[in-house]
Amino acid sequence: MTVDERDAVADPDLDTVLVSFGELGTKSSEVRGKMTRRLRDNVAALLDARDVDATVERTWARLVVHTADPERAARVAADAMGVVWARPSTSCPATVDAVTDALAALARDTPPVDTYAVRARRVGDADAHDFTSRDLEREGGGVVGSVTDAAVDLDDPDRTYHVEVRGDCAHVAAESVAGPGGLPLGSQAPLVALVSGGHDSPVAAYEAMRRGSPVVPVYVRLGVYGGPDHEARAAATVDRLARYAPNFDCRLRVVPGGDVAERLVAEVADTRMLSWRRALLRIGEVVADREGAAGVVTGEAIGQKSSQTAANLAATDAAVDCPVHRPLLTRDKGDIVERARAIGTYENSSIPVGCERLDPDTPATGATPDAVVAAEPDDLLDRAATAVDDLRIAGDSPAQSL
Repeated sequence: MTVDERDAVADPDLDTVLVSFGELGTKSSEVRGKMTRRLRDNVAALLDARDVDATVERTWARLVVHTADPERAARVAADAMGVVWARPSTSCPATVDAVTDALAALARDTPPVDTYAVRARRVGDADAHDFTSRDLEREGGGVVGSVTDAAVDLDDPDRTYHVEVRGDCAHVAAESVAGPGGLPLGSQAPLVALVSGGHDSPVAAYEAMRRGSPVVPVYVRLGVYGGPDHEARAAATVDRLARYAPNFDCRLRVVPGGDVAERLVAEVADTRMLSWRRALLRIGEVVADREGAAGVVTGEAIGQKSSQTAANLAATDAAVDCPVHRPLLTRDKGDIVERARAIGTYENSSIPVGCERLDPDTPATGATPDAVVAAEPDDLLDRAATAVDDLRIAGDSPAQSL
């Protein structure tokens, strides 16, 4: 039966978004159930925060978003940590005729391309349907070719039409929006994220979020070494990160560190930046204890700066007992910058943050923990810990401070 002979069947409209998750699908049944519920709630929160009217249905293998604006909903859902892809789709009965009708309608309504492919996935027992995935690809490919001038290309098509059949329902899509993968935000313990105004720290925070850990962002003021825009830039990057986590408390915590910085400049020479990083880690550890976080995450990468050699990282980590996570440990700077562009933090991070004004003329590159401790003020870490007593939430007045 040709498409023209089935004129009585109305062209279907996009009405759903099919959302796929990846790694969490390998978990045990109990863990998978918890994580898919968390993912459903996160996707729903994102849609609500961005004013997309929708409901989110959780199934064992997919989320299904029901909405009048599937294309926008797919772009929003694809921002959720744990999502592999989101497809604005037409839902239809699980029959060959209904699927090919949907494919024909999509092919007519989408911009023309030179080449295409149809990929089908039928889930269920062999006798659950009277057709196979291959049948759908063959029949669907023929229909798309009959209503367009495009040629089939199974290796590198300009457009791939996707068909997924589960039970008595099929979802047909002409677009797939890539998500970040990883695990649903909130499926892991929170981490304190030390953020500056540079490219690295917000990317590191995002990567921790992508693995399921909500972040508690902390910015330490540099006093006279920071400049007036540094805190504002850190706050702007955190605001961007918060867009990915509307149902979590991602407000920027601000801790005064100017007195510590000034004292280090006055008293410490080549290991100054290492002592400053030790102070930052101690502040992060104290905030983590207060917030119930499981550790601290930083944007450091081996060898990227003189203070970030492998030896120096060992010297700074000795200042704390909590785990220090470095998602960017082996990343090249160019890769980090590209990631910053992709997640939307690049623009607000493009002006140097000012930490380099603390740098000594000849920074140590292979310091030992003992040498760093011997050169720094005896009360450095205690002063850093005490500074957390004056922590404030960015934008709050003193009366609202924590």
